[in-house]
Amino acid sequence: MSHSVLLVEDDRAIATVVSEALGEEGYRVTACTSIARRDALLAEAEFDVMLTDIVLEDGDGLDDIAALRSKAPAMPVIVLSAQNTLDTAVRASDSEAFEYFPKPFDLDALLRAVAQAVARNEGGAAATGPSDEGLPFIGRSQAMQSVYRMITKVLRNDLTVLVTGESGTGKELVAEAIHQLGSRRTGPFVAINMAAIPHDLIESELFGHERGAFTGAVAQAIGKFEQANGGTLFLDEIGDMPAEAQTRLLRALQSGSIRRVGGRNEIAVDVRIVAATNRALAPMIAAGTFREDLFYRLNVVPIELPPLRDRREDIGALARHFLGQAESEGLSRHTITDAAVDALAALSWRGNVRELRNVVFRLALNARQDAIDRTLVEEVVAGENHSTEAETSDSFASALDAFLAEASPRPGTLYHAALARFEKPLIEHALRSMDGNQLRAAELLGINRNTLRKKLDELEIKPERFARRR
Repeated sequence: MSHSVLLVEDDRAIATVVSEALGEEGYRVTACTSIARRDALLAEAEFDVMLTDIVLEDGDGLDDIAALRSKAPAMPVIVLSAQNTLDTAVRASDSEAFEYFPKPFDLDALLRAVAQAVARNEGGAAATGPSDEGLPFIGRSQAMQSVYRMITKVLRNDLTVLVTGESGTGKELVAEAIHQLGSRRTGPFVAINMAAIPHDLIESELFGHERGAFTGAVAQAIGKFEQANGGTLFLDEIGDMPAEAQTRLLRALQSGSIRRVGGRNEIAVDVRIVAATNRALAPMIAAGTFREDLFYRLNVVPIELPPLRDRREDIGALARHFLGQAESEGLSRHTITDAAVDALAALSWRGNVRELRNVVFRLALNARQDAIDRTLVEEVVAGENHSTEAETSDSFASALDAFLAEASPRPGTLYHAALARFEKPLIEHALRSMDGNQLRAAELLGINRNTLRKKLDELEIKPERFARRR
């Protein structure tokens, strides 16, 4: 017997395509365009699965899902929506939706989800979703939809999450969203940045210490694990963790307990771990600087944040949001023209969303009229080495071609010859971009701070030369 599907969709084109695709798979499809008609159909017959849009001609398709659950508790609900924000994804998750598909969606993926929903035939109780106000993510690009969907999948469990992405993409915001929107929201959220702590103090910071455990330990100290008990512990820049601390962290994750430095007693802790890194951990595992077993313990649910250059369609919304922030911080109110947004979208954004925010604040500060236009964008970013991605690529390729033509490296020496030529200017560029700050330069390069210091000595680079004069 074929399975029945109720499709609630007021976009006629989408309804037609989905209905035909489901029909070809053997499903009996009943389609409607309103909440009123949906309710009437559910009163007349039972359906194996329901697909529903959220914004319908007579209301919100998710508002009364709880009432529907009481009438058809076994009917899985798949949500389709063009309102592609994190709030929408969370609302779908909170309503116990079987799956959420932002528009435009992959039709084959939708068909697979329908088949899985029919096979599992699960349901559940509804809950009220949080307000859109204050949510940390902006962007409706397909790249961000994948992030939203992964976040919603971990809100009702305590699986360990590893967030990867370049500096400035918002990795800590992912951790905060998982905490604030998840089941541990009433517990503490504690963050620690491994790159910002001297290696010999990391274990004390994580696990605490007893009085007299080491020189300077004049009193007992509670570590981040105990501080985060009942909540979420965010381990930022996990790739900068020294080997000894990695071993103790692995043991804590395996046992669910910690021991303070200098202590003898095991202390049970109940924390949800979210870790993050802007470094590629696989090469570090191969080099023996990061434990493979710790990686697998952390990488239960991977979430990769896209760089801003891979979600350029979000730049306009982000820029307008940051203009609102600038106004709330005392700057004048401004709008931004489409041409100015296009100019911003053409830039390379090596610093990602964090860099965009800083540029927008400078635009608001320097604007001489209500609307920020393309001319002002070009003025503000001029001289900041804000080349477009294409220009950056062409410039580097030209420099490489010129070097190869001049040097004519022997076979088997090309890689090392090119590395020797470009490594020093690359490190100098990073230092210049970060005003001589070695920690931030190492973060930009994606290398360990100690590695950078070693390179500075080997290449005879004086970082103080790049400090901005005040």
